[in-house]
Amino acid sequence: MNVPTAAKARRPRRWFRWLLALPFLFAAASILQVAVLRFVDPPFTAFMAARMFEAWGQGEWGFRIAYDWRDMERIAPSLPVSMVAAEDQNFAVHRGFDLAAIEKARAHNRKMVERAEKRGRPVTRLRGASTISQQVAKNLFLWQGRHAATRWARKGLEAWYTVLIEILWPKHRILEVYANVAEFGDGVYGGQAAARSYWGKDAARLTPAESARLAAVLPAPRRYSAQKPGPYVQRQARRIQRQVGQIGGTAYLETLR
Repeated sequence: MNVPTAAKARRPRRWFRWLLALPFLFAAASILQVAVLRFVDPPFTAFMAARMFEAWGQGEWGFRIAYDWRDMERIAPSLPVSMVAAEDQNFAVHRGFDLAAIEKARAHNRKMVERAEKRGRPVTRLRGASTISQQVAKNLFLWQGRHAATRWARKGLEAWYTVLIEILWPKHRILEVYANVAEFGDGVYGGQAAARSYWGKDAARLTPAESARLAAVLPAPRRYSAQKPGPYVQRQARRIQRQVGQIGGTAYLETLR
């Protein structure tokens, strides 16, 4: 039995309408997702899930993620302040993107590329300018990887989620989430898991020196160790402690409320 011509014509239109609706459905779902996480502590993140699948894919069936949420009031204030000092000193005033830091990073990276080309060596010491808000967006919702085919898609989604986080969450909540989901070592996420894994104590008892060492490994937590710091981490930790004083010490957290 032949399908009537009118019914055949309606099918493509229906699919076309669904395609047009997809961006609006995604926008609504992501807004709801971010709004809920303002009040609900995330049970896991996209980065945690990806690390688990990576370990299983390599046959590491015993691999486990270390993650234990603690509200900001149960984390030593030296840790979140050290993270701000190390990664995003304009955190309290920007709206998700630090344009001045981006321009400085571009200028620095341009010099590094020119210097490497003159010497005929690979480019090293490139500087990023991601804010804490961007890091939270990336950790919670996105995937890792540097494949060129997906790079711009990730960047676009990161920007979208960063805007939503800045609109829907107070700064205090953004920093609280970051202190709990940032990776401080392979499979070690958040201040509580790091404090228990490295020093056998709760995050509330972290010292300023330990907090600075944790913040120092954030650019490459699988390369550097907060528990057994090498010269680089030790230098960075001392610098971070000086910067903590420059932004007002732990009293800085009061400016975020």
